[in-house]
Amino acid sequence: MSTKEHFKLLKTDSGARAGELTTAHGKVATPVFLPVGSQATVKTLTPTEIRDTGFDMVLANTYHLYLRPGIDVIQELGGLHRFMAWAGAILTDSGGYQVFSLAPLCKIDDAGVTFRSHIDGSQHFFTPELAVSYQEALGADVMMVLDECTAYGDSEAKVRRAMHRTHQWAARCLNARKRDDLALYAIVQGGFSPEMRRESADYLTGLDFPGYAIGGLSVGEPKAVTLPVIETVTAGLPEGKPRYLMGVGAPEDIIEGVARGIDIFDCALPTRVARNGALYTRRGRVNIRRAEYRQRDAPLDSECDCYTCRTFSAAYLSHLFRSDELLALRLATLHNLRFIARLMGEIRSAILDGTFGTYRKDFLAGYKTTDEVTRVAQKGKWLKGREG
Repeated sequence: MSTKEHFKLLKTDSGARAGELTTAHGKVATPVFLPVGSQATVKTLTPTEIRDTGFDMVLANTYHLYLRPGIDVIQELGGLHRFMAWAGAILTDSGGYQVFSLAPLCKIDDAGVTFRSHIDGSQHFFTPELAVSYQEALGADVMMVLDECTAYGDSEAKVRRAMHRTHQWAARCLNARKRDDLALYAIVQGGFSPEMRRESADYLTGLDFPGYAIGGLSVGEPKAVTLPVIETVTAGLPEGKPRYLMGVGAPEDIIEGVARGIDIFDCALPTRVARNGALYTRRGRVNIRRAEYRQRDAPLDSECDCYTCRTFSAAYLSHLFRSDELLALRLATLHNLRFIARLMGEIRSAILDGTFGTYRKDFLAGYKTTDEVTRVAQKGKWLKGREG
């Protein structure tokens, strides 16, 4: 398969797009959400459960797999798909974000980035060429270029330097690519400056990548700042290539991203909050530990067709969380991922039917979002203390 046949746009409606990715491991309908399996596993679930829940593509992370068990180990064992027993498509992050966010010591120059492992303190060196080589060795269907990440609040000068280095590295990644059957996506950077974002999109589209991602968002900034950046970037991206919004996964954010022309999403949010007892419903996120669920002899969500809601009462799920039982984590994760899978299916159907505008309005009218102060605080705490 040539990456020239990687994406087909089928229909647009109210800014939203329905399409199809073609990979060596099957076709993937878009808009699509990718469950995060940084270390070759979506936490608590088996590959069969992920597929049965409604997903054809997952995300894994090069940084984590490079450190454990090692790229060479996975390659010798037949590649990432065989290693994790996943027959669907895989997108791998280059690991750039993890290098900058997790490594205790990190030194960057035009050649690449030197960092120390967050696991044992050992020193390592990533270059754009190595990032591509590692992902090709893993056999990822979609690979990401190595980029330099910036944080919300960084100075304009720092953001501009990082953007230009990201451009240089993107060109080097493209030149280093050896496998034509794997798609390589560029990452548009530029912080929260419309001018820099337009400059970045213009430069990278000139290199003619098979797909484009928007990086540097969902890092603790207010949502009112995020949405205009998405609009600015998508306006400068080619219509016939996929658009990937990195690290975004709240239901309301997916809806708004789709409305602005995004095709691909990934985020650890649905699985992370599930393990903390926060479960999605059409009314918003609910805390299963609340007293109102202790004796509720009914499913958490009567509209949901997931295994958890078809089999157990809200009272039982509440009991598992209050008792710190491991089954609680699995059942909650199954529910949240099924909620997201159903959401993506409904969004796609609405686009194909020409009713996305109405669907978006109705969904957002009934869905209570997490308040901004709490959301930013939770995100900041997670970014500071996470392991991936």
